[in-house]
Amino acid sequence: MKLKDTVHYKLPKQIMTTLLVLVLVSACISLTDASLFELLGNLDQMVLFLKRFMQPDFSYVPQLINPVIKTIQMSIVGTVLGTAFAIPFAFLATKFATENNIFSQIIRFLLGIVRTVPNLLLAALFVAIIGIGEVTGILTIAVFTFGMVSQLIYESIETIDLGPIEATKSIGASRLQTAGWAIFPQVLPSIISYAIYAVEVNVRASTILGYVGAGGIGVLLSTALAQDRYDRVSVIIIIILAIVFLCDAISESLRKKVM
Repeated sequence: MKLKDTVHYKLPKQIMTTLLVLVLVSACISLTDASLFELLGNLDQMVLFLKRFMQPDFSYVPQLINPVIKTIQMSIVGTVLGTAFAIPFAFLATKFATENNIFSQIIRFLLGIVRTVPNLLLAALFVAIIGIGEVTGILTIAVFTFGMVSQLIYESIETIDLGPIEATKSIGASRLQTAGWAIFPQVLPSIISYAIYAVEVNVRASTILGYVGAGGIGVLLSTALAQDRYDRVSVIIIIILAIVFLCDAISESLRKKVM
């Protein structure tokens, strides 16, 4: 065994690392005014929460059916809108379709800006502009889907077979005709797969979007928390988990059939 592999050789480095971590943790605690004693002082509240949370009020389930349906509808409509707008922009973001690398890079930059805006921030902005409701949720999901799916599509376009493109150009086809005849048929299965995946992601996201007023079952979750109805909170979370599990299973099955 070499000296550098022994405990004694690594001990100073490990001690310095431990001290550095402790200093950073202490600095974070000091900056955030966090207090372990304050946390322990709220044990009664934590016990009360868990006691009510572990006793789900299943009589509340019938009142959740309509919001659940609206949540799924929001996800599907938002995904369709976002994907519909994402397809042409994805084509513009690849030089295979535009034959202009600078223009395609500009489009990619703009799509990158759209993707950097978090879902909850989008929802909060639309709530401020449009107001509380399902329309806000649909627009939020559509913008999020637009950013995500457009990237997936133009990355898919860049992996296609170039043979059909060259053949189409050889007969004098325009750029639009080349995109429609040679590129689109090759990426169509991928587009369908990405759209299905987006629905799966958006169903999960829409349950949280409602928490900031974007409609759906999240609104009821927010209300139940505000009213300290933790028995209803647990039921809502169970329903959300069931929806996500069901959507995951359906999405995976459909994507396997498409691909």
